[in-house]
Amino acid sequence: MQPFRDVPDVSAAPDGLLSGHLWLYEAVVGAPFRFQLQPSGRLRVGDADREYDPEDVPPQYRHVVRHVRETCDWAALRSAVDDVSSVVFFGHAMQHRGLDYDWTRTPAFLGSDVWNGATGDFLGVDAVEHVFERLGLDSLNTVAKEVRAADFDPTSYEFPTSAWYDGPVAGVVLRNKRGGCARLDNPAVTVSTRTPDDALAADQSPEALAADLVTSARVRQVVSRLEARGYPVTFDAVYDRLLQTLFREHPPDAFTGDVDGRAFRSAVAERTRDALD
Repeated sequence: MQPFRDVPDVSAAPDGLLSGHLWLYEAVVGAPFRFQLQPSGRLRVGDADREYDPEDVPPQYRHVVRHVRETCDWAALRSAVDDVSSVVFFGHAMQHRGLDYDWTRTPAFLGSDVWNGATGDFLGVDAVEHVFERLGLDSLNTVAKEVRAADFDPTSYEFPTSAWYDGPVAGVVLRNKRGGCARLDNPAVTVSTRTPDDALAADQSPEALAADLVTSARVRQVVSRLEARGYPVTFDAVYDRLLQTLFREHPPDAFTGDVDGRAFRSAVAERTRDALD
């Protein structure tokens, strides 16, 4: 599968990036995620370095695999290209990687790039957003379009507010029509290496941890989302989505270390069943 393109810091941007006009997008703190539909209908997925069986991705990626499967308009893709496997979609699995976004409004996936194998190149800046929109997926939030590069000063740029939490953007991605791409990080945003709750997984038993995280309100939210999409509200459906939500909203190492993963899952299952009963 086609790898991610390199997005250097603006200080190391390729010659010619800061010329002509620029498109600015919100740079998000998530995990790299790419996917490709096979002619058989099977999904091929990966992060920045590895490819995974969609049924055996790390826990923090399960929510985005489900989201892509359920949301993407595969019929629209098949009608647009002769070979669906010639197209690779790139973006971010929006999970906790040091910045606590508002997870109730942040999409599971935000698209950033599209590779067209038929031409051997990434799609142009003016086409990417349209492609993701046609497929029913969200793309990176557009901060500004057609900004004259001559008027853009990285040293004095005022970063806007994020679309996904009540705070400033972590940075901006700059692109131009010639394929140039770079990133400008916001020095005012600190990406934390600690969990949202400093005590999480530090000294709690699996049962106590599940009791803190699996509340009746959280279970009701999952039930409401299932009902809104017309899906049956079964124990398995609620339990699976609840686990995916927990792994999404906490750093990858939050449920490792001293926490017994099997015991934690059992405790989550018990509290989910009690809430549904």
